[in-house]
Amino acid sequence: MHEYSIAYDLYATARKAALDYHATKVKKISVDVGKMAMVNPEQVIFLFDTIKEDDPLFTTAILDCADVEPETKCPCGYAGNEIYICPRCGALPEVIRGREIVVTNVEIEVAD
Repeated sequence: MHEYSIAYDLYATARKAALDYHATKVKKISVDVGKMAMVNPEQVIFLFDTIKEDDPLFTTAILDCADVEPETKCPCGYAGNEIYICPRCGALPEVIRGREIVVTNVEIEVAD
């Protein structure tokens, strides 16, 4: 169940950012999740909500996961989203996007 470690890493990343900027509240964490990352975003959100329960910085925090479609390229010049066989030459294309899990934004509140 690697979703737990991913949820914890997302929590820890957002918490560090919040503490670095002296936040009073974390409102939203936006994450890009590649469809080939082999992760269930619903499970990550559920586990994140469980992890954040006892942290007052995260009482209303929302984890927003956006799906990222795979992008591939092939030495023959093909670029697209075919992940198994290049439609031009039949080779295995290189996946250049779609396997990552990236925090894109942490929305916080700070005291005036």
